Amino acid sequence: MTNAVSFQTRKNPLAWIRYNLFPNWWNSLITLCCCYLIYLAAMPIIDWAFVNAVWMGNPVEACRTSTGACWAFIEAKWGQIFYGRYPIDERWRVHLAYGLGIVGLVPLAIPFIKFKTLNALYLFGIYPILAFFLLSGGLFGLVPVETSLWGGLLVTLVVASTGMVFSLPFGILLALGRRSNTRVVRILSIGFIEFWRGVPLITILFIASVLLPLFLEQGVSVDKLLRAIIGVALFASAYMAEVVRGGLQAIGPGQYEAARALGLGYWRAHTLVVLPQALTHVIPGIVNTFIGLFKDTTLVLIIGMFDLLGIVKLSFSDPNWSTPQTAMTGYVFTGFVFWVFCYAMSLYSQFMERRLARGKKSQF
Repeated sequence: MTNAVSFQTRKNPLAWIRYNLFPNWWNSLITLCCCYLIYLAAMPIIDWAFVNAVWMGNPVEACRTSTGACWAFIEAKWGQIFYGRYPIDERWRVHLAYGLGIVGLVPLAIPFIKFKTLNALYLFGIYPILAFFLLSGGLFGLVPVETSLWGGLLVTLVVASTGMVFSLPFGILLALGRRSNTRVVRILSIGFIEFWRGVPLITILFIASVLLPLFLEQGVSVDKLLRAIIGVALFASAYMAEVVRGGLQAIGPGQYEAARALGLGYWRAHTLVVLPQALTHVIPGIVNTFIGLFKDTTLVLIIGMFDLLGIVKLSFSDPNWSTPQTAMTGYVFTGFVFWVFCYAMSLYSQFMERRLARGKKSQF
């Protein structure tokens, strides 16, 4: 009977509202009180973000006297927010790099599209090299663009995506190393993980930016963006290793014994039997690490790299947009962009959990 009611409520929105929100008088009273509280909280936000917001006209003067958001500021700084100081005439290269990334990512994320191996080879092997030379230039007649001119959402995506791609496989190796029977490998893996987990990311970025050049030979330099990417990726790998180790510990000894009974060696057993099961157990933890990594990219500002948040804060210094609502509007817009990316990753992880039949619904 319960399953039949649940099926009907999923098919009929009005039935779902009646069954879940107004099943009896006290639940109806609680629902109405909650709706009223939501109304009280939402109306000031709606007034600020939409009703009293400045969208057009003489935006600067209007923003100085308005009590609402100054979205005209976001429109005026749109280019800087998404490209930093990347040359305007060369921004087509950024668009092309985004497009090539989407071409590789979307088919890989959709389960029923075939040729996953070739797709993964392109996305994780060919595309990073292609995108680097496309954005940096210097080849095939492309104008060189130093990474110091990159900024905004471009830097955020470059640092986050590179860190994600690197941290997962390296984290798996560290997790396997920490569980290894070889003492030297186990000690080295534990030492690496505990060191990087015990040091704040802001300290790691300072070390990569300030101390690392002191250990290099005179005249040798490493690109600042590359140093930030390496620091972020190694930091995320240590946390990813512990997430994967939790999945490995959830696999019973019977799986290892079955793999050995089939004559599989260590690496084939883990690749074909153990890791596929372990990773599906820890999908929420993996995505949680990715989301934390994506948000931690804002710390690259301290070493002079202007990511999305950094370029928005830099735009506040423009005296032409010195209004009471500029800062709040910029922070709200930045938070919304970060939320969109993080929520998209969360939704996809839930989709993968359902597809792999690992997400279990609570029974009450």
